[in-house]
Amino acid sequence: MINYSFSIYDLEYFLLIFTRVSCFVFIAPFFSMSNTPARVRIGLSFFSSMLLYGVLTPAEAVVYDSVLEYTVIIMKEAVVGLLIGFGANICTSVVNFAGSIVDMETGLSMATLMDPATRENTSITGVFYQYVFMMLLIATGMYRYLFGALADTFTLIPVNGAVFRSDSLVQSMTNFLSDYIVIGFRIVLPVFCVVLLLNAILGVLAKVSPQMNMFSVGIQLKILVGLAVMFFTAAMLPGAADFIFQEMKKMIVSFVNGMM
Repeated sequence: MINYSFSIYDLEYFLLIFTRVSCFVFIAPFFSMSNTPARVRIGLSFFSSMLLYGVLTPAEAVVYDSVLEYTVIIMKEAVVGLLIGFGANICTSVVNFAGSIVDMETGLSMATLMDPATRENTSITGVFYQYVFMMLLIATGMYRYLFGALADTFTLIPVNGAVFRSDSLVQSMTNFLSDYIVIGFRIVLPVFCVVLLLNAILGVLAKVSPQMNMFSVGIQLKILVGLAVMFFTAAMLPGAADFIFQEMKKMIVSFVNGMM
């Protein structure tokens, strides 16, 4: 017969693992989207915690004398999971930044919509880029790296072993903000250059034939040219996704180093 008995200490240790994993799944890319059912997220967190508990040895450092101290340990594990997931999730905001630049250049910036997945007002192109990169995240197996990185954190940051270094975490965010703008412009550079060239041509035509209404002509041309460039440069999106995935790995590593 299989022995299903376990001690209270084993249950408490499992709950600490479950807290870190569930907080990570709650904020991680793709899994944090509202169109992912809550039961799927809970089941994924529970069974992932069971697998991790099976390979981890209960740490003797989880010692407490009162319920308040155990609550503090739970809060620490929740913050660790949230920070690791946040480090991966903020990298996906680059595509919304890129989409807003494209819409501003093509004249679609006024046509915003409510994204049901994130429950935020985003641009049309931003939603398009977001779903493309989410699809590439699943197709390339990047989600396996995210869960593998989460499993490795239990070795690097044992349960109740997190030490939050605010200077390192702030430095990681500062470095990300510089890469945020660079990666965003790399994604929209073809559209930006073509629309800039189109504006120069329209400026010359406005001087050559002042009787032509360049405002009404330019709005239509910008939309058509912008959509055409996005169509012909769609094959470049996997390369742009590599920039975001590399930044995602870098942010996870830097956030983990800030809690060791």
